[in-house]
Order: sequence, then C-alpha cells, then structure tokens
Amino acid sequence: AMHGNPVIIRLLDPPLHEFLPSYQQLVAELADLKVRLQHFHTLSEIDAALAKVREKEDILERVENLGESNPMLGLRGDRLGIMMPEITAMQVRAILEAAVNVKKQGIDVHPEIMIPLSGHVNELTTLRKVVDEVSAEVFAEAGMEVDFKYGTMIEIPRAALTADEMAQEAEFFSFGTNDLTQTTFGMSRDDAEAKFLIDYVEQGILPSNPFQQLDPNG
Repeated sequence: AMHGNPVIIRLLDPPLHEFLPSYQQLVAELADLKVRLQHFHTLSEIDAALAKVREKEDILERVENLGESNPMLGLRGDRLGIMMPEITAMQVRAILEAAVNVKKQGIDVHPEIMIPLSGHVNELTTLRKVVDEVSAEVFAEAGMEVDFKYGTMIEIPRAALTADEMAQEAEFFSFGTNDLTQTTFGMSRDDAEAKFLIDYVEQGILPSNPFQQLDPNG
C-alpha cells in the first residue's frame, strides 16, 4: 500500500519507566518472595527463590534510577536517544534493515526517520552521527543502499522559534501539536481538560480548546 510513498517512523518518545514494572508493584513482589522464602526447605527451592529475589532487586534498582519528578519533561525522546545511543542505534538498524529487505523484494521504499522532542539543533547533529554510522554499517552488510530522510517533530516551543537552525540538520518537519500546546501553555492536557479547560472556554477566557483547535496567535 505504501509502494513509492514516504513512511515516517518516529523514534522512541516515552520515558523508559513506562516500559518497566511500577515501583510499588516490584516492592510488593519482593516482599512476597521473601515471605515465601521462609517456607522453602530444599536447597534447590531456596536457590531458585534467592535468584528471583536478586532479579527483582536488580529491576527495582533500575526503576529507582530511572525515576523522575516530572518524567514527561525529563529523560525522553531525543534526550533518551542521546544519553543511551544504543537505543537510537537499535531502532535505526531495525528501520533500515527492514527497508533493505523490502527493496530487495522490488518495492520502492522511502523511510523517513523522525527524531522526537528536539529543542536544539545540536541534539539533531548529535543523533545524526549515530544514524549515519548505523546506516553505513547496514548498507555495507546488505551490499545495497536505501534512500532515507532524517527529520524531527516540532513539539517544543524552542524548536518552533529556531526552525531555521533546526532545518540545517532536518530534511523534514512534522508538528506534534499535543506536546507543543502543552509546553506553550504550560498545562497538561489530561489535567486541564478534566479540571478547568471546559470552564475557560465557557467563560470566554479562551476562545476554544487549544488541544482541539490550533491557536494561531500563540
């Protein structure tokens, strides 16, 4: 269906804690394991239980290390990709290997790799190095190349205000109006719509819900 058409793939945007068990869940599971450990009698049962305890403790430590006060404005999007470049490399390799395989089947493929949450051109420059390195490896292994584009999602006010600089690295833009509206107004969509945004519109404080209708002045 996408033969000959561009396909945009956004790299990982959420913070890593969203993919891990919750802190409370892990603490409860650890407590349960330690209680059950007291009722084991054979060495094999005790060893197996201790191994599970150590595994849960390792995961709990990782969850604690990834904990943030405000994760939606913390280590996510391109920041995560920069601090953990192996995550960026893994995604880019998967995209380009898939594109190569499709091209070998005679399908005209045009992948476009999109970097989320960028706010400074230097972030794009940094991640571009990872993309270029991985693409060179994939194409050398495959013995063929695939044309692809490198761009970003404009969802931070600074990115919008410095779009001329961002365009020095990005070959295309996409607009993430949800995060862009949240960061411009300084409000969480879920909380705002649940607590006050409807009243704001009804009282005429705002002409419309900015998450449903673009705010051209802002």
